[in-house]
Amino acid sequence: MNRDLRHRQAGAALALTTAITWGILPIGLKVALARLDVWTVTWWRFVGATCIVGVWLAYHGRLPVVRRFGRRTWRWLAIAVAGLAGNYVLYAAGLHLTAPSVAQVVIQLAPFLLLFAGVIVFRERFSVRQWVGCVVLLVGMLLFFNRRLPLLLQFTDRWTLGVFALVAGAVTWAAYGVAQKVLARELGSLQTLWLLFVACTALLLPFVRPAAVLGLDGVGVVALLFCILNSVLGYGAFGAALDRWDVTRVSAVVSVAPLFTVGFMLLAARLGVAWISPEPIDLPVVAGALLVVAGSMTAALAGRRA
Repeated sequence: MNRDLRHRQAGAALALTTAITWGILPIGLKVALARLDVWTVTWWRFVGATCIVGVWLAYHGRLPVVRRFGRRTWRWLAIAVAGLAGNYVLYAAGLHLTAPSVAQVVIQLAPFLLLFAGVIVFRERFSVRQWVGCVVLLVGMLLFFNRRLPLLLQFTDRWTLGVFALVAGAVTWAAYGVAQKVLARELGSLQTLWLLFVACTALLLPFVRPAAVLGLDGVGVVALLFCILNSVLGYGAFGAALDRWDVTRVSAVVSVAPLFTVGFMLLAARLGVAWISPEPIDLPVVAGALLVVAGSMTAALAGRRA
């Protein structure tokens, strides 16, 4: 019993770590994107994560043996690679065109899309309470974007294009999530993640300017290193949390990430941090973010089996 309790406590701590790291990621990523293009920032994130995770797996003798993979495994790996690479690029592009809090709120569509995909692919059930959570999330988004709703109909607007990129990023993340769930039956979470990092690094290489990092200032270097470490820590903690705690409970805790983003942005504005652009965050925006989080948590926990 004590062992189970420790596992649950560790799972909760790891899920909270994921929420914090993913909550602060868009802030560091926004700083890096002010100095490098989307493709280059994303590629270096994959390169750094590939090296760190690869060294860890090699040290523990857990590098995957790809020659044992069958056609089905390769097929799902291809879907996962396309989904993860698409998510990273589209999220970065959307963030570059909008703002950290906007990116974190919109990307909350991803777990909902994964739930719908689970209904289609894995024949899972979608309960009434999950539908309620979906409605609450959508209401929260309307409240969060209350001042910018007319802009969403102007498809030439930079901000609107960013929102659509973020929505597309949520779709690709859901595709990655489905593939990850299938692959988890055959590979460990870190092994799968390393293979995806390697493949994404190769996939994006033709579009990047690797040497552009040589022109970074001190703030840019710190921001890029932070994004790399954040990728490893966030996804590593997420995978470890899933090994120790219920998926739905982990998802519920991780869904509070937008609140950390809003909180960090408010703190940065209060401290007058020069390299972080302030956002217009008022009461309706905060209330909308809270409803988005509440909707995500409701949908996640409503799917938990007794």
